[in-house]
Amino acid sequence: MEIKKIAFIGTGVMGASVVKHLLDSNHEVTVYTRTKEKARSLIEAGAAWGDTVGATVKDAELIFTMVGYPVDVEEIYFGEGGIFSIGKAGQILIDMTTSSPALAVQIANAADELQMAAIDAPVSGGDIGAKNGTLSIMCGGKEEIFNAITPILSIFGNQIVYQGLAGSGQHAKMCNQIAIAMNMIGVCESLTYAEKAGLDPEIVLKSISSGAAGSWSLSNLAPRMLNGDFEPGFYVKHFLKDINIALTEAEAMQLSLPGLRLAREMYEQLVEKGFGEKGTQVLYKNY
Repeated sequence: MEIKKIAFIGTGVMGASVVKHLLDSNHEVTVYTRTKEKARSLIEAGAAWGDTVGATVKDAELIFTMVGYPVDVEEIYFGEGGIFSIGKAGQILIDMTTSSPALAVQIANAADELQMAAIDAPVSGGDIGAKNGTLSIMCGGKEEIFNAITPILSIFGNQIVYQGLAGSGQHAKMCNQIAIAMNMIGVCESLTYAEKAGLDPEIVLKSISSGAAGSWSLSNLAPRMLNGDFEPGFYVKHFLKDINIALTEAEAMQLSLPGLRLAREMYEQLVEKGFGEKGTQVLYKNY
C-alpha cells in the first residue's frame, strides 16, 4: 500500500519530530494543533496547515493522532466536527496517544461501522527516540491493517510490534509505563545513595549503566538528573495520567500493583509542587 497524503493531529514534543521524519521521507503532511504557532517550524519545513480537524483530515489516506489525554482523543474522534463526523471510507486511523484500552476499542468499532480502519499505536522512547526515529511502537487492531502501515511506522520507529486486537497496543503501553515507574524510583534512589556515600555519581553511573542494572532511564535520564536538566522529554502530568490509566485497568482485572501506587503518590507530589510541566526525571527532586 503506497500512502502519500497524511494528516497529523497533535504536534507536541514527540509529534513534531514524527512529522519531520514523515516530511523527510517525501510524504505530504497536513498538521493541526490547538496553537498554530507550535506548528510553525513544521509549516516552514513543508507541512500544510489545517485550520480545523476536518480541514486537516479531509484528503488524507492516513490520519495520525498524538495528543495529551483520553478526553482529547474522544473529542477529536467523536466530537462535533471530529474525525468520525467527516471522515471517509478507506481512511486508516492511527492513535499514538497513550490512552485507555477501552477507548481504543470504541474507536476501532466506530471505524469499522464507517468502513474505515483504526490502530492503537502508543509509543515509547521519549523525545530522544522521536528525534532519532527509533521509537518503540506497540500496535493493536486488525493484523492486515498493521501489516499495511508498518512501512510508514518504520520511518520513525525501529521496534514495531503487533500486540493483538484493538486495545492491545494500549495494554502493552501500560506494561511499559509500569516498568518505567518502578525503574525511575530505582534510578533516583541509586544516585542519591551514591551521593550520600561520598561517591561521584557520574562515575558510579558509568559502572552501573553497563551492568545488570542498565536501563533506558539510567542511560538517558540519569545524566539529565545529574546536570539539573528537568526539561520535558515526557511530561510529569502525562506520566501521571498513564499511571492512573494503568491502575484503573489493574483494578478492573482485580490486580494489585502496590509499587505503582507508590509511584503515583510520588508523581502526585511533583504536580503539587508545580512540576507537572517538567520531564519525568524531575522525580530526582523528591530526594
